[in-house]
Amino acid sequence: MLDSYGKPIIPLRQRMIDDMTARRYKEATQRDYVRHVRSFAAFLRRSPDTATSEDVRLFQVHLSQQEIGASTVNAAIAALRFFFNVTIERPDLVRHLKTVHEPRKAPVVLSPEEMVRLLEAAPGLKYKAAFCVAYGAALRVSEVVALKVSDIDGERMTLRVEQGKGQRDRYVMLSPQLLGVLRDWREAAKPWAWLFPGQNPVNPMTSRQLGRAVRAAARDAGLAKRVSPHTLRHSFATHLLEQGVDIRVIQVLLGHAKLETTALYTRVAVNTIRDVTSPLERLGLTLSRQSPPA
Repeated sequence: MLDSYGKPIIPLRQRMIDDMTARRYKEATQRDYVRHVRSFAAFLRRSPDTATSEDVRLFQVHLSQQEIGASTVNAAIAALRFFFNVTIERPDLVRHLKTVHEPRKAPVVLSPEEMVRLLEAAPGLKYKAAFCVAYGAALRVSEVVALKVSDIDGERMTLRVEQGKGQRDRYVMLSPQLLGVLRDWREAAKPWAWLFPGQNPVNPMTSRQLGRAVRAAARDAGLAKRVSPHTLRHSFATHLLEQGVDIRVIQVLLGHAKLETTALYTRVAVNTIRDVTSPLERLGLTLSRQSPPA
């Protein structure tokens, strides 16, 4: 069997691919896992199924010395855990793998005015419709590009997200305005399978394509913030929180498994923070302007 570059796939790699396929891992995840295990083999300079606990320890030291983010390190750890646990059945090596803490940064959020500018700068109706889905239904970029025409339910006013994060199906809100935008797009382009087809209509638009379009629109709109497709999802959650929508409702709309993940948006919901009355205001203190400085 040959890989995408026309080179033969070694039996060990094929076994790992088969193991992931049997568990219905997505192709992107499979590619990432294979790449990380290949990097581990390159570090060892021998087959990864001959690894020892000391090899695992030294590889983690090696990763810590590289200029890579915590998410990349943790992705490598996840790949090796799968390889050791499932493919070569060496769970004794897994206990030596430790993930690293990834600091939770406050997300970049656009104001409603900035969102309007971004949507108006979209390079064409297809991308404007995709942007509206990402913001209006709070979908991840992978979920936007995977939408099919049949996922639109105008009667129930929902969008069906098939096999989203965590391999779960869910339904998300479809507002009247978003439905109108999608109808305009369908009437103009008449997509027959994928809602947002790529250059070859047989395939959907890629996440990379959508990401480039968002960045180009942000640049054309004169936005100084670092904008990505996920910024639209962040903005959706933050704007709802500022409107007073219960955070548990927002959790369901975002498809978050944990409330603490949704609670991250309380850091950037400016209206929510500003509208809270400080307990100092309730003390009834009389502060004199003539008081000497401390």
